[in-house]
Amino acid sequence: MRQEIVKSDVTVIGGGLAGISAAIAAARLGQKVALVHNRSVLGGNSSSEVRVWVCGATGHGVNRYARETGIMGELFIQNQYRNPEGNPYLWDLTLLEAVKAEPNLTLFLNTDVREVEADGELDNRIIRSVNGWMMGSEREITFESEVFLDCTGDGLVGFLAGAAYRIGREARDEFGEDWAPEVADDITLGSTLLFYTKDVGKPVRFVAPAFAKDITTTSIPLKRVIRSGDSGCHYWWIEWGGELDTVHENERIRDELWSVIYGIWDFIKNSGRFEAENMTLEWVGSIPGKREFRRFLGDTILTQNDVISQVPFEDRIAFGGWSIDLHPPQGVYATESGSKHLHADGIYHIPFGSLYSRNVSNLLFAGRNVSASHVAFGTTRVMATCAVMGEAAGVGAALSVIKGVTPRELREKHLNELQQTMLRTDASVIGLHNTDSSDLARKGTVMSSSTMTGILLDRASEEYALKSDVGFIFPAEDGFAGLSLLVTSLKETSLTIELWDTGRAENYVPANCRQELQVYVGTGEKQWIDVPADATRFAGESCNVFVIVRANEEVSLYKSDTPLSGVLAFERGVKPVVSSDLEDHQPDQPVIEWSMKRLVRQPFCFAVETSAYSAAKVVDGYVRPFGGPHLWVSEPLVEGREEWVEVSLPRTADVQDIHITFNDDVNEDLINLHHHETPFLIIPELVMSYELQAYTNGDWITVASDCHNRTRKKIHTLENAVKTDRIRIVVKETNGGNRAEVVEVRIYE
Repeated sequence: MRQEIVKSDVTVIGGGLAGISAAIAAARLGQKVALVHNRSVLGGNSSSEVRVWVCGATGHGVNRYARETGIMGELFIQNQYRNPEGNPYLWDLTLLEAVKAEPNLTLFLNTDVREVEADGELDNRIIRSVNGWMMGSEREITFESEVFLDCTGDGLVGFLAGAAYRIGREARDEFGEDWAPEVADDITLGSTLLFYTKDVGKPVRFVAPAFAKDITTTSIPLKRVIRSGDSGCHYWWIEWGGELDTVHENERIRDELWSVIYGIWDFIKNSGRFEAENMTLEWVGSIPGKREFRRFLGDTILTQNDVISQVPFEDRIAFGGWSIDLHPPQGVYATESGSKHLHADGIYHIPFGSLYSRNVSNLLFAGRNVSASHVAFGTTRVMATCAVMGEAAGVGAALSVIKGVTPRELREKHLNELQQTMLRTDASVIGLHNTDSSDLARKGTVMSSSTMTGILLDRASEEYALKSDVGFIFPAEDGFAGLSLLVTSLKETSLTIELWDTGRAENYVPANCRQELQVYVGTGEKQWIDVPADATRFAGESCNVFVIVRANEEVSLYKSDTPLSGVLAFERGVKPVVSSDLEDHQPDQPVIEWSMKRLVRQPFCFAVETSAYSAAKVVDGYVRPFGGPHLWVSEPLVEGREEWVEVSLPRTADVQDIHITFNDDVNEDLINLHHHETPFLIIPELVMSYELQAYTNGDWITVASDCHNRTRKKIHTLENAVKTDRIRIVVKETNGGNRAEVVEVRIYE
């Protein structure tokens, strides 16, 4: 047996999306990182071994402008380009390539950590090392580092180190959570096995194994959706084990789930109720996808009320947006809906205090084992949210090592640096802005070749009958002017039009009515009607205006064939696509009541003047939509005319690093596997070809360029610093959008 010692600055145990993101984040900050994973492929529940969709804050299109950025965003974008069909093995490859691209990161696959050396008193322990066995290689490896991250999901490392934790559901009165049970118990969410099917073009027999469940003798057909063409995560509800110990009875749970899968397939193939003659099983999972086990205790325990109230924690370092999604303990055999969902009015904030142990001084964690109540865990558990927490934990680990402090001390003494480091890397944080004193662009002045000063969506693609209430959002910057709508009316009538604010800057639902209008509409086709809005009611604010147009069956609006950043359209009262027997989404929750799912990239035709797209937005400090889109947008691109945005520095400087954040439409819901496929490989608004220029010696010189860009965040480190007081980004071409769009520019000596 070969024995080794690996010394690193940071050791990350667990190679799911939380661990991957943590390891990459720490490595990019210059730390030597060991990433230790007990499987042969990365990705955890998202890998080809389990095949769960990577869900996150978008909630499959429920939340607006909520797609993750940072490392998780990079993975989404890369997978969209190279794997639009959702091949699970190509997703594995995307993850492996991202890890291998980091020179400071060493990957140890097939390495099972089951021993931890820790010392100290129970309330102040410290991990010295963890010991792993590399299966198939007969290598026993001891990992030593200053900081450790438990991203194992089940929380084995923290448990062995003596970290405080909980399993099960808290009582309702502990945190005042109305979705918690009255009495605490040890019930968790169950585990799931998935399967893939395939049409082979000829009849295929299926002979069920003896252990296959006869599902007609169970409650499964009553409350679950069974269709012959479905596979993969459409069968997320094949869940069981919530009333058991999901770790120690993992094998029993797997066997039960196998019996259910083969029973369901026998029902589909041999009951005569489905068109499945040519269908066959292509793949059946063998590793249960666990949802819940240990949840560690940090200095903050995230609760249901924190999520629903969208508490803006002072130490927020990430966001989520998936609903609080809880399943019945009986899983697949439950006679109630397979899941129930409680939605906030938008994204919610995650505090750094929920990512480190309250009693093990050098332990951080990320993923489904973070410090949250069982109810709040119902939303934090989804993998894209686990990934953004992983990135935050990785940044926290790296800064803790660099500064020689514990994660708790980092939060208490260096919180601003932690948050600013995350903003600089384009991490998924909402509502914080750049205050980096070393960023020269912050104190500069900005000008551009042109700026879109008005929204004019006049290219109609489809008539839209106003049979129910609809809404649309546009950004206002200290008011607006000239609001008008394109309509057709069968006779003289009036429209009820209301102007609302959205309450919180991170929300996109109507909150407070600012004005109600009755607008006369004459008979006629494709006529522009003026909406006499009182813009002073939004004066002095940078905000989104939510316009509600009440139903009127005599009137039609028009969809635009051109999407526009910062503009969204909504329908009210759209029925859920999924059966209400399977998923219980209460319709009176605002983000469910006002749905954009059928109108993504299809705004209504309207016009308004607004200054929300000015060039100054590239240095206003925000890198995500927040009370407006926060980006510069040019006039439409015209052949032969260059569009550019320029930052004049307060002094001449030796410029070395330029950061550019382009718009990649974080409203677009991306997915890693087969839930849906975008109609494009690259986000159209994303700049494809550009030049980075510096003004020096009386002339503009090109210091960097890219003709094939498909990423949101670009960092150009110049081989030789250039002495200049002006930096310009010249946009040559986009990936399909008709305007130049830039979110942020940072400039460093």
